[in-house]
Amino acid sequence: MTETLVLKAEGRDKTGTREARRLRSRGKVPVIIYGHKQEPVSAALNYHDLALELQHHHRLLGVELNGKTEQFLVKDVQYDYLGDTIIHVDLARVNLDERVQVMVEVVLKGIPEGVHEGGVLAQLLTEVELECKVTSIPEQVRANIVHLKAGESLTAGELELPEMVSLVSDAKAPVAIVRVKSEEAAEEAVEEAEAPETAEPEMIAREKTEE
Repeated sequence: MTETLVLKAEGRDKTGTREARRLRSRGKVPVIIYGHKQEPVSAALNYHDLALELQHHHRLLGVELNGKTEQFLVKDVQYDYLGDTIIHVDLARVNLDERVQVMVEVVLKGIPEGVHEGGVLAQLLTEVELECKVTSIPEQVRANIVHLKAGESLTAGELELPEMVSLVSDAKAPVAIVRVKSEEAAEEAVEEAEAPETAEPEMIAREKTEE
């Protein structure tokens, strides 16, 4: 269950790359607030506080801005090119009784029987899209895969979800599969056969022609 948290934000009139860098140098993260047919608002949140909540998979935040506290859903988080530092966040206004569609991380639990038989586990989906009340967004979906044998898979429709939470993603989409090693080798051979040949011989021939 997602907790309602309150972070203090400060409004900002200036936008642009230079202003964003200035905010980040002060330990702030530029954010855009929108939704419920209201004009978008530019603001900034404390980097440490926001990063801590995102680290704990909190998707619903209470944000105090200009003395008013509203509930927001974290819609988009942008990171730097290394994928480590938060550089921008989009927040959408929500009511606590409305249902929303969100992407939630899938965590595999246990070692499949098929792995002990010599198979190889592959996770094909790391997230699934769910629909639920904004106050009931699960932090993660944990999937027990101990029962999977070699050649068997777990689909999105087989995931155990909390009450009042429904699946939006394709129920037939495979989340995890235990492949036998012969299949792995066959797939690698196909990939190598389909890989484009290097263009180096063509380049050498063209250079000789030009000479």
